Amino acid sequence: MKLKMKRCMIIAAAAFLTGQTIAYAEEAEKPTASVDLGAFSQYIWRGEALSKNSLVIQPSVTLGYKGVSLNVWGNLDTDSKPWNGAKYNETDITLSYTKTIGITKLTGGYIYYALDETPTAKDTQEIFGSVGLNVLLSPTLTVYRDISAFPGWYINLGVSHSFEIVDKITFDLAGSAGYYYSDSNSLVEAKNPNSKYRALHNGLLSAGFTIPFGEYFSVKPMIAYSFALSSKADDFIKLNSVDGSINNGVVSGDSSYFYGGVTLSMAF
Repeated sequence: MKLKMKRCMIIAAAAFLTGQTIAYAEEAEKPTASVDLGAFSQYIWRGEALSKNSLVIQPSVTLGYKGVSLNVWGNLDTDSKPWNGAKYNETDITLSYTKTIGITKLTGGYIYYALDETPTAKDTQEIFGSVGLNVLLSPTLTVYRDISAFPGWYINLGVSHSFEIVDKITFDLAGSAGYYYSDSNSLVEAKNPNSKYRALHNGLLSAGFTIPFGEYFSVKPMIAYSFALSSKADDFIKLNSVDGSINNGVVSGDSSYFYGGVTLSMAF
């Protein structure tokens, strides 16, 4: 991320809902495993651009059994200008448990963000919980609590829906909105660096396809649009993205981004 819990994102849940992925294991009676390899035009995390003008490659491995899921996710920036050279700069580890009761899916978990640290980016940890409903648009509310470097809350409400086109190929749409509530001034604002950042933060819209092939494989091309949801968030995202800066109190950079990519998945 830049500031940041720098780039982290949680690894797999509600696919296009937060910009990165979170893969939750279902309550299967036998062990499950999946391997994903994604390539994207930009790394966007909770509205912030954590790469610029470079391809990012994001591998992910998930193991699950009876609702318990362990996920390891990484980020390789093939240019990584802010860190002087191409490098693998983040590993996120997520341990979670999911329980389905009727139409309600409950998930709780822990995330460790292991980062290539800079003066503005540190390793950190979050705990999270989510409630999802197996109804039209699959609404899901997820609450994250940073318990380490950047104490505070991030709340995300997302919806998604997939339409089967032909032969199990689906057209996937999703959208979400996030809110930040910081307990301290560790999330630095542009115009009020000593204040606690609390604002309606980022929105995300995405569209893509899931194209299965063979017995275990699928390919998932997607495009997405990320944008600030308030004027306060506009300045915050500009400052804390890799293309952001501030001069004489004026913040420059972008707070909205179009990006896209493709993920190759194997699950069994």
